[in-house]
Amino acid sequence: MNQQDYQSPNWQAGETRLVCVERWQETHDVTSFRFQGAQPVKFHFKPGQFITFLLDIQGERLARSYTISSSPSRPYSLVVTIKRIPGGRVSNYLVDNLKTGHSVNVSGPAGAFNLIDIPASRYLFLSAGSGITPMYSMSRWLTDTQVGSDIAFVHSAKAKEDLIFHDALLKMTQRHPNMALHYSLESGESLEACPSFEGRLTLEMLAKAVPDYLERTVFVCGPEPYMQAVKGMLEGVGFDMSRYHQESFGGPSTASSLQAEGQGDIAASAPFMLQVGDLSTQLTGEQTVLEGIEAKGLPIIAACRSGVCGACKCQVLSGETESSSEMTLTPAEVEQGFILACSTRLKSDVTLSLA
Repeated sequence: MNQQDYQSPNWQAGETRLVCVERWQETHDVTSFRFQGAQPVKFHFKPGQFITFLLDIQGERLARSYTISSSPSRPYSLVVTIKRIPGGRVSNYLVDNLKTGHSVNVSGPAGAFNLIDIPASRYLFLSAGSGITPMYSMSRWLTDTQVGSDIAFVHSAKAKEDLIFHDALLKMTQRHPNMALHYSLESGESLEACPSFEGRLTLEMLAKAVPDYLERTVFVCGPEPYMQAVKGMLEGVGFDMSRYHQESFGGPSTASSLQAEGQGDIAASAPFMLQVGDLSTQLTGEQTVLEGIEAKGLPIIAACRSGVCGACKCQVLSGETESSSEMTLTPAEVEQGFILACSTRLKSDVTLSLA
């Protein structure tokens, strides 16, 4: 690190250009990329947050969010860890094409799922698959800063070959006596250097690995079925759900899910008019505002498409809407009519501002 690095400006919001300086395989289908600023920069973010890649792929503008798997305690580079998803346009494009020396535009950082906004002293990290990435960033930050936190980490995977960050996590636990690591492996394989359980995570496994789990603050990240199972288990034993926090990136919400969450009846057959500037389009009660915006080719970033990242925030100037998520909006923004387009449907004709 040279003197110029210490004098580098901070980056903590907005769009910037990154250069890939290193890439390596974590597992057979997971790749990590290390980035530095195209111009010297010092990265400021909260452990657990994500950045959004802004890409042009075959003439189409695409945006996808990926968790920063490195720690803000090591601020002169960012690491993003990407799992190759069958049919995934962005994940496959990045893994196949992003080489050392290539540059990309990103925006961020963002995300309410982080250790700064949700402080605690005793943590329980529960993850599955590539949902381990925010937990790894959080663990690295806690152990780097030596704030004295008590960390229990239980990760679920299909098999030993699918374990991401395994060696690095083992080293963390060896250096920090207040961090304990356990695995549950569907394959039934055993691990020599770390306690492991056979099969999918159960309440019995959790109680054996972390006897005081009911007293901890819980962070959960993984595939939707995994998170639903974990949430159900904890609710079933009377866990204080005010200390339960989860991250989720997936497909857009459906009309049926809105109704299941008690959001009221949605008239699928009644079309309403969405007006954005000089452009207008009709939407049924089943279609999201985001679908209407994208159908007209208007500029909007929609990274997570599930009401988590906040990238598709826009403002209702007139009319009624119904939302399944306001996760990243402040009470003041909700009062001013801001919505997340991916999680909002029309209840009347609506005039919208993207500014």
